[in-house]
Amino acid sequence: MKTQKQVPISLFLLLIICCCFLFGFSSKENNQESVFNLVEKSTWYIAGPANENQETINNLRLKNGIVKVTANDHPKGEIELNVMITPSDSNDGKPTNVSESKFVSITYRSSHLIKLQAREGNENGTGCVHGGSHPRVDLNPSPKKFIKVKIPWTNFRQDGLSSGRLLNIHNLCKFNFVNYNPVAGASLEIKSVLIHN
Repeated sequence: MKTQKQVPISLFLLLIICCCFLFGFSSKENNQESVFNLVEKSTWYIAGPANENQETINNLRLKNGIVKVTANDHPKGEIELNVMITPSDSNDGKPTNVSESKFVSITYRSSHLIKLQAREGNENGTGCVHGGSHPRVDLNPSPKKFIKVKIPWTNFRQDGLSSGRLLNIHNLCKFNFVNYNPVAGASLEIKSVLIHN
């Protein structure tokens, strides 16, 4: 009689352990699915005095999983490296609602200060806002090694000012990585731009 009671209890404990084990792996898989890497998924665009053009930047990105831009020998004007939040066939497109996300993380190496602009969508919801000022944050130089930064959406404020208007995360169109004062050979390399839930 004792053996009959032990079998159901053992079976019950085994069932509980199996359920905990399976649910543990399910939550990890869901967390991985909630990360979107713009280096892997989106085409990148370049403007300004850089050695690389759009084709070379994206060929390197697809081959090596890295985005790299270098200022030419006589840079005049700013260098803008940009990427749409939702993949698009052009450097413009519909804005994306990232309100389920809390932050973006970026793994990069840069010889100089980079201003990361978060460009919002236009009033019609058909494209990005161009020109003018935008919510932004600073990416500090890290010339010797790659670093990973975690940036809450609440850090993106108009012109990077602490009193500036907050980014509208319901209407995010693209990121612009801007070097406003490039010098010859200034470089920026990006391994990942991850939007996290």
